[in-house]
Amino acid sequence: MRAVVFDAVGTLIHPQPKVAQVYAAIGRRHGSLLDDAAVARRFKAAFQRQDEIDRNNRWTTSEEREQRRWREIVADVFDDAAFEPCFNELYAHFARPDAWRVDEAAASLIESLSGFVVAMASNFDERLHGIVAGLPELSGIQHVIVSSEVGWRKPGREFFRTLETRLGIAAAEILFVGDDPLNDGEGAAQAGMRSVLLGRDVQHLGEIIGSASLLE
Repeated sequence: MRAVVFDAVGTLIHPQPKVAQVYAAIGRRHGSLLDDAAVARRFKAAFQRQDEIDRNNRWTTSEEREQRRWREIVADVFDDAAFEPCFNELYAHFARPDAWRVDEAAASLIESLSGFVVAMASNFDERLHGIVAGLPELSGIQHVIVSSEVGWRKPGREFFRTLETRLGIAAAEILFVGDDPLNDGEGAAQAGMRSVLLGRDVQHLGEIIGSASLLE
């Protein structure tokens, strides 16, 4: 292995508070009466609908597509809130570094990989650059690769090919660390990369430290 590439959300960073709590609180400020549980159900269904759209479009994306995705998700979640101010506040909230918690093992793990190229590759949009820049624990990340800029989302093969090109490293020499079996596991495997999945191969991010076999 010459490079270790991390997924972002669910792997290195986590929304804090949880997404449903943030949506419900902001929704209430704009007239919604939905509780956290109802928001969570609606969000999950809306997110799955958008994934199906992208699957049918062969995982293509763009900055415009990503913003449209989130506009449609917010519209599907809230039918009783003032849409534009609600969407704008939500979109701005998740652009803030303090809306995210860095995994407690992330800083030490990244530091332990000093002999490797270390990157982050995520299904996200341009906001991710500001988030990473505002989180000191992630300062060791050398490359941030975002689907909206690549033009393809994980698990699309083209997304992973872009990793090879951007890093200048062959797929067989890249280890992809993530949490999603389809996007991070199957996507990386189909591109010829090894992968480590949280909750399957290791239970916690910190377990990767000292597991030399993962990096051989």
